[in-house]
Amino acid sequence: MEEFLQQLINGLTIGNFYALLALGYTMVFGIIRLINFAHGDVYMVGSFLGLSILGLFGSLTSSGVGSFILAMIVSMFVTGLVGVLINRIAYVPLLNAPRLSIMISALAVSLLLQNLVMVFYGPSFKVYPHLSAGGAIFNSSVKISYTQVGMLLISIIFMIILQLFIKKTFLGRAMRAVSLDQDASQLMGINVRFIVAITFFIGSALASAAGVMMGGYYGQISFMMGFLMGIKAFTAAVLGGIGNIPGAVLGGFLLGILETLGAGYFSPAWKDVFAFVILILVLVFKPTGLLGEPQAEKL
Repeated sequence: MEEFLQQLINGLTIGNFYALLALGYTMVFGIIRLINFAHGDVYMVGSFLGLSILGLFGSLTSSGVGSFILAMIVSMFVTGLVGVLINRIAYVPLLNAPRLSIMISALAVSLLLQNLVMVFYGPSFKVYPHLSAGGAIFNSSVKISYTQVGMLLISIIFMIILQLFIKKTFLGRAMRAVSLDQDASQLMGINVRFIVAITFFIGSALASAAGVMMGGYYGQISFMMGFLMGIKAFTAAVLGGIGNIPGAVLGGFLLGILETLGAGYFSPAWKDVFAFVILILVLVFKPTGLLGEPQAEKL
């Protein structure tokens, strides 16, 4: 039982990273029906920006936690702007083109981001300032660190703020309207391109938050880290029901728990395999996901 509880705690920690990334996938898909395959690399860029900001401004605060939070906030803003720029350059000109064209553009952006970071930071792993792992002990076998609790709380706060933004604000209502019918929304006076840009900003900022937290949790980052993480976050979005915000959160936590339990009870070498097996099973047996609904293809 103790081993199960420990794996559950670890799974929730990993799952909150997947959930933050999956939110970006599901928001963009809900607005413009695009699978943004560059989203994982936006997460990677955010992690490297956070590392640079920690190096530049870490001395401004007296505690490591304060430096970490400052780096996360600045990185989220800058990465959000990067997401808007990617949308404007790579996606907006192709919105009326065939879906294959915009998908190829997304893959090209992914490769571009990887190579830019590799050239600027180098190909080797970079050491991230590691947050303290001290924390509460439930008993002699089950432990949860303050780092895990703090990251989980930060992620939940972001998710609650996003849900309130979508449900309660004018921009949130506009986003929901655009997701239903772009033409009708434009006729009602909604600036569709601005709403799409806001969607990319929010999704990219959340990805950056996940990148900074992941760096602080594991203690190292690489320019290749975005690809696999992006695929897993996409799996989480599909699992929960892509286009559904609560579904993305649910899918992220479920994927983290299932992956961690599989690695703990079988073999860590099979950890990534579990994620892709889950993706295949969901696509075969319930392609709409746990909370998703069937949607007609817009021609």
